Amino acid sequence: MDRRDFIRTAAGTGAVLAARPGAFVRDLYAFQETANLSHVEARYYIKLPDREIECQLCPRKCRLGDKERGYCGVRENDGGTYYTLVYGKACARNIDPVEKKPFFHVLPGTAALSIASAGCNVNCKFCQNWEISQVRAEQVTAYDFPPRDVAAAAEANRCPSIAYTYSEPTVFYEYMFDTAVEARRRNIRSLVVTGGLINPEPLEALTKVVDAIKIDLKAFTQAFYKDYVRGDLAPVLEAIKLVARQKIWLEIVYLVIPTLNDEPEEVRKMARWILKEVGPGVPLHFTRFTPMYLIKNLPPTPLSTLRSLRKIALDEGLQYVYTGNIPGDEGENTWCPTCRTLLIRRNGFAVEENAIKGGACPSCRNPVPGIWA
Repeated sequence: MDRRDFIRTAAGTGAVLAARPGAFVRDLYAFQETANLSHVEARYYIKLPDREIECQLCPRKCRLGDKERGYCGVRENDGGTYYTLVYGKACARNIDPVEKKPFFHVLPGTAALSIASAGCNVNCKFCQNWEISQVRAEQVTAYDFPPRDVAAAAEANRCPSIAYTYSEPTVFYEYMFDTAVEARRRNIRSLVVTGGLINPEPLEALTKVVDAIKIDLKAFTQAFYKDYVRGDLAPVLEAIKLVARQKIWLEIVYLVIPTLNDEPEEVRKMARWILKEVGPGVPLHFTRFTPMYLIKNLPPTPLSTLRSLRKIALDEGLQYVYTGNIPGDEGENTWCPTCRTLLIRRNGFAVEENAIKGGACPSCRNPVPGIWA
């Protein structure tokens, strides 16, 4: 992510990443810093008496009086009309390997133009991008980057996809939606990286204009969501089921935090739920936790824990289960579940080998689900 400028190269992608924050965009466009907030009417809210409104975008359903903002901090009631303050206001933008999102079954080895605004509708105590997700729009440096320019920048930089990522794209829904529409006109795919706390109606509409959604399943207990996310598990599970029904591409990520959500039986129950509700072909990523933000007293996840949980999910019948944030691990690779042929070899964000032909295993011709072209 460019705000920290912590990735300077993308091995195996052919992408040119920004040498300084926003460099690639500034070189193409007059990309101006702005202190202005947008004043674009939000979607998915209802008007109430006395200039109050109730937001319908996410399950919080914030009920707000005049001049009040929602939990996300980037949507405001102004005189009984609800506005998004971050439409076209990108506070983070970069070119990343698509594997970083992570999407392992979407255009392997390619680059995704990645954007975000400030704000989030949860407060994960382990958030890695808290500098932009846990602040208001006025507290970050933002840039005017409207949907049409985002799509044009992706095309100019030969990025076959745009990722809405880093913070929580639900809170910049209108910006994301309109950018996805512009991207589709240029045959550029849209990839959503979300925590899944979004209401069914806006989510279903979004699935009509984007190509893939990755949902972070923080844990499989409500207690964890209450104590460490300040959200609810049930709406996230409903979002996963809805995306699966829409037949757009879905991947699931589970950040494994030692002592908090790494119980084998909890993971076994989760794997069984995924198998029943989504099916065996959805990729599930177990990623390694590193101490940050409000949880700095726990160690990084032991590699043995990640490998053990991956085995549990495989044993329960999921076919594509990965380990993340441990470059070089066998769990980064994609294997044919039928004949065990190595299909994609990865090392971190780099794709070292891709043997998939026509969306299938070259050895047994078993179809491999995903977006391959």
